[in-house]
Amino acid sequence: MATILYIVGVVLSVLAVIDIIKKPISLVGKIICSALVLCTSWIGLAVYYFYAKDHITEWFK
Repeated sequence: MATILYIVGVVLSVLAVIDIIKKPISLVGKIICSALVLCTSWIGLAVYYFYAKDHITEWFK
């Protein structure tokens, strides 16, 4: 069961990073957001998908 959760977390993290890279923000913003999502695991994914996804372009213009 733990392996399945790990694989799902890795897949969702990769999808989140790909989504961040596609956004029209600065390179520094992309690096910061990607590092935060990758380093904070499930909490970072939840914050990104439920809140930051819609506000990230406002934060890093």
